Amino acid sequence: MSAPAAFSPTPVPEVIVESPALAPPPAPVRRSLMIALGGLAAFSAYFAMYAFRKPFAAATFADHPALLGGLDYKTALLIAQVMGYALSKLIGIRVIAEFGRQGRGLAILALIGTAWLALILFALIPAPWNIACLFLNGLPLGMIWGLVFSYIEGRRVSEALGAVLCASFIISSGAVKSVAVLVMDRGVSEMWMPAVTGALFFPVLFLALFLLERMPAPDRRDEAERTVRVPMLRAARLAFLRNYGLAMVLLVSGYVLLTAIRDFRDNFAAELWGAMGYGGVASVFSASELPVAAVALAALGGLMLIRDNMRALLAMHGIILLGALLLGFSTLAFQMGLLHPLPYMILTGAGLYFAYTPFNAMLFDRMIAAIGHAGNAGFLIYVADSSGYVGSVALLLYRSFGAARMDWLSFYIDAAYVASAAVALLTICSALYFHFRLGTHHVRTAAAV
Repeated sequence: MSAPAAFSPTPVPEVIVESPALAPPPAPVRRSLMIALGGLAAFSAYFAMYAFRKPFAAATFADHPALLGGLDYKTALLIAQVMGYALSKLIGIRVIAEFGRQGRGLAILALIGTAWLALILFALIPAPWNIACLFLNGLPLGMIWGLVFSYIEGRRVSEALGAVLCASFIISSGAVKSVAVLVMDRGVSEMWMPAVTGALFFPVLFLALFLLERMPAPDRRDEAERTVRVPMLRAARLAFLRNYGLAMVLLVSGYVLLTAIRDFRDNFAAELWGAMGYGGVASVFSASELPVAAVALAALGGLMLIRDNMRALLAMHGIILLGALLLGFSTLAFQMGLLHPLPYMILTGAGLYFAYTPFNAMLFDRMIAAIGHAGNAGFLIYVADSSGYVGSVALLLYRSFGAARMDWLSFYIDAAYVASAAVALLTICSALYFHFRLGTHHVRTAAAV
């Protein structure tokens, strides 16, 4: 009798149960994560840019004699850089308006790399001839904001992303100056300090650009609520300005004043702190800006919860008005002896950034959404910015030649009063314009489209 055949069970297909912890997240969750990472990357990219623009402001350059006409060396450096930056903004009105989605990361890297080479030339060329290097440094950097902002505009979460991005220029200026002071404390000269400080931030820049390039584009719901964002050619730009030129004049006039005093506070922070008894303290630059960022950006980011575009636009006008009033009343309180220097700088900084920050992201983004005009906010931002930096140069020239005998702090106080009153009036007029011009005939949300 033959042996029984060996038992051979029917093969059962192997079932692999994937652990939920290892499974890839659903597409909507993955998209949200990438957008959140993109917001942090936008913050980091612009933060890194400031390391190539602002570190030299931490130095006083007191050992350098005044130039012809009594213009001091540091003021000449600031004017040169701001002129390059302002020219870049003028060029950007066309370039940023027409720039598509391709090649943005490489463009940012090339522009910042060019600015860094200008800082190296600044260290190599003797003064005062190296002043021209600051013009070359500012010229490419003026394009960075528009390129970075193009990654985050036109989304339902643009306010939150914009608040994160705007935190970069509030926090980074003080942080970069603190790093610059520490670099000089290590023995690096005032001339080499800007290039060395910038080089320290290249790794941050590379990582930020890597993440930005992987950020998802706005989806259909974004486009329905916030209007599709497309390049604006010359005819489209002129048509927009013809239709809404008065609003732009009111808004940009206020922004010119805000940019001028904000830049003065930023560029001469070392001198202002010195006048108040905090000279040479590296931590004070960051200590005065971190609370400003937290307060201002929490309010601005919260505007994302307002779905109606017109209400959000008017709410931003309210924040600008609040900032203008805070700037003026905190200055009055300081003069009356009710505020010490640190809280005074925090409150005036909060007032300035409450009023200044909406222009750089949320205001024009919501303006386009409320109007329902296909285009991009970068064009409007660069119209405002190019005008704003002309005002910044004008204030520096007036300080150097029209009010040269005034000390830094007194000049800042007077400028704060003027800006506070004028910006408040212009903002009220702009809000009334939009209220009566658009009324209920505006794009509300996706349901209204």
